[in-house]
Amino acid sequence: MNRTLKLYLVVLVLIVIGTVFLEANRPKPINWNPTYSLKDKIPFGLYVLDQETDYLFGNRLQKVNVTPYEFFDPQYNWETHQYETEGTFFYINFYNTIDQQSIEEVMTFVSKGNTAFIASESFPHSLFDSLSLDINYKHLYQDSIYAHLVNPKLGNKKYNITVGSSDIYFEKIDTLNTTVLGYQKQSKQTEQLVNFVKVPYGYGNFYLHTQPTVFTNYHLLKNDNYRYAENILSYLPQNENIYWFTKGQQGEVINQSPMRFIVSQPALRYAWYILLFTALVFVVLNIKRKQRIVPIITPLTNTTIDFTKTIANLYYQERNHHTIMDKKITYFLEKIRTKYLIDTQVLDDGFIKKLHLKSGKNQEDIQRVVDLINQYRKQSSSSEQDLINLNRAIEKLS
Repeated sequence: MNRTLKLYLVVLVLIVIGTVFLEANRPKPINWNPTYSLKDKIPFGLYVLDQETDYLFGNRLQKVNVTPYEFFDPQYNWETHQYETEGTFFYINFYNTIDQQSIEEVMTFVSKGNTAFIASESFPHSLFDSLSLDINYKHLYQDSIYAHLVNPKLGNKKYNITVGSSDIYFEKIDTLNTTVLGYQKQSKQTEQLVNFVKVPYGYGNFYLHTQPTVFTNYHLLKNDNYRYAENILSYLPQNENIYWFTKGQQGEVINQSPMRFIVSQPALRYAWYILLFTALVFVVLNIKRKQRIVPIITPLTNTTIDFTKTIANLYYQERNHHTIMDKKITYFLEKIRTKYLIDTQVLDDGFIKKLHLKSGKNQEDIQRVVDLINQYRKQSSSSEQDLINLNRAIEKLS
């Protein structure tokens, strides 16, 4: 190895080491994804809110990690038509993950004199149909809005939501039943849009807010925006249990594997394991038992026909028709002896009759062959025509 190549290798190693060092010491980029996870300390997580629940709700808060239907349905008493538990359904998320069956259960829960608080940028359509609400989108020319509550007891300050604000607002409300609790507007516009409402349903109430971002880490820690979140939550009934539904928001890893259902069911899971085990055993046992590739062996060529043709050509070239007729007669009589077990020493009427009975051939054809053979035995030479006549007669008996 020459000195130039060594120098190149040293420079390459130094570059690799420098790159690894810079990457290892580079500041970790901020994750701005709206996870709304209670375990995430990123800007749009709910870690701070989770840590402040004791201050906000005391010991009234209960986190629920199942669907609302799974939680409320077993507590419904069909005799009294009331729930054995009372309080507030509490839900904060970037988008709606409440299934249809669960939202119907929540509506029933509220109608029995309870409360529901939902802060999200999307809501179940069936809920809006029941509450006579509708939302719309107002394009934000800048990622910043001002939000405030209408209750003067909570102050008149407009809180600046600078990052992650939603462009959703309540466009249609039932003015006879719906109470507007808060507004939002863009900094360069005077139009105020409804973002927080209270809607009675049965004997209870729904509180709906379109800016869940105000409860995230970023806004709770920015200036005094936490007061806006406090004021919103102050509308919730005091001294009542609060059921915070956090299914999928507690940092659990959701299995996205196509096999997740099979693995979740004991019977299917064990069947799958048995299938994998038997397949493995089959592969292991058949690795050495696998037959090797059979080589292609060219079969030996049948040269009998070629040999016969060659011999026949020699006889034909010699014009020895008498010898060819002798071979023909010998082969014919050998076939008669082998196939029909008839003595061929004497070719008389008895021979003809026996061959006729055993072979079923025409007696006249047999007589013709016998006459030609006897004639051949009396003469010392034969012509080509004699050979042809004998061959034709024998072929009729083949």
